Amino acid sequence: MRKIYLDYAATTPTDSRVVKAMKPYFSKIYGNASSLHKIGQKSKLAMNKARAEIAQFINARSEEIIFTSGGTEANNLAIKGIFFALNLPHKHIITSKIEHHAVLEPCRFLEKQNATITHLPVDKYGLVNIIKLQQAIKDETILISIMHANNETGVIQPIKEISQIVQAEKERRQKEKINIPIYFHTDAVQTFSHLPLDVHQLNIDLLSASAHKLYGPKGIGLLYLKQGVKIESLIHGGEHEKGKRASTENIPGIVGFAKAVELAKKEMNKEQKRLMKMRDYFINKIIDSIKDSHLNGHAKMRLANNINISIKGIEGEAMMINLDSFGIACSTGSACSSTSLEPSHVLLAMSLGPELAHSSLRFTLGRWTKKKDLDYTIKKLIFVVNRLRNISSLKIKI
Repeated sequence: MRKIYLDYAATTPTDSRVVKAMKPYFSKIYGNASSLHKIGQKSKLAMNKARAEIAQFINARSEEIIFTSGGTEANNLAIKGIFFALNLPHKHIITSKIEHHAVLEPCRFLEKQNATITHLPVDKYGLVNIIKLQQAIKDETILISIMHANNETGVIQPIKEISQIVQAEKERRQKEKINIPIYFHTDAVQTFSHLPLDVHQLNIDLLSASAHKLYGPKGIGLLYLKQGVKIESLIHGGEHEKGKRASTENIPGIVGFAKAVELAKKEMNKEQKRLMKMRDYFINKIIDSIKDSHLNGHAKMRLANNINISIKGIEGEAMMINLDSFGIACSTGSACSSTSLEPSHVLLAMSLGPELAHSSLRFTLGRWTKKKDLDYTIKKLIFVVNRLRNISSLKIKI
């Protein structure tokens, strides 16, 4: 049976070149980077080199990179860290209805700590409403957290415009002597190394990323923390990561993260053009071949590898399981909520009804996807849709 992996947004296979770079740090250069002896200092040297390479990739300083266990921890550190660092009677946070649960759940937790949370709506294309964002800002707003691109639909948010709004608000507060800081955080887990990212050009204060979304290892991520932005540590027990995140550093993971970034830097532009061409081919084939199929999210302002479709009258889970039987791996949405029977909160926020939201499939392409894989998938998807519709028709007649 053929095996076709079309779930790269959930995780990517670790590139063999990344594995090769990591290998010495498991058993040859194995020291604790906090140790003062030569074995430990070799690990520290490798960590510092990796930190500098990753920082350079996004035009940041080395000291602005905090290594974490992944994107979820980075989001929690950003949101809770800002909240607990500020000694203010009223604290307001703005986010969107389509964020990953790694942002929504920390916000929900902070509501129990008397934070006020505003969840911005999106339009039918999945884009945050900029006007409503401006209107939502109050004097006590301390953080705006909007993802760079959505993990389910691939829709790219206007973070440049959002950062300009935040900057204008900073200038207003300074002028009016309002002594309450406001920061902009973006969850860039889906875009880091897939889209150009310059934290200074975009005027970002905090940014989250994870290595396993860019052909690096699992268990390692980062938080970019702009110099001068103060956060409260969530993990205590040592002075690692300049006191921001206690725990012995994951040197093999950090080295692998840097190698994955190095490869992405060399291959990103060419790869994005290749994926975009295949993405559009795949979308057009599905829409043309399957009646009542619908693309979810903006057709152009989306990641080059993301296809999220709804096929009326058929449950996404049924389609996914049937495709899996043919060796095709895809998903019905976010991998973090794949066991939930609830329709996608992202698609519901885009005004899709529960029926259409339940009938969605997400295909995400990657480094090893070939056009022949897409042709095979389309062929099997048409077969699966016809079979499920026939079964549905029989049930109605009975």
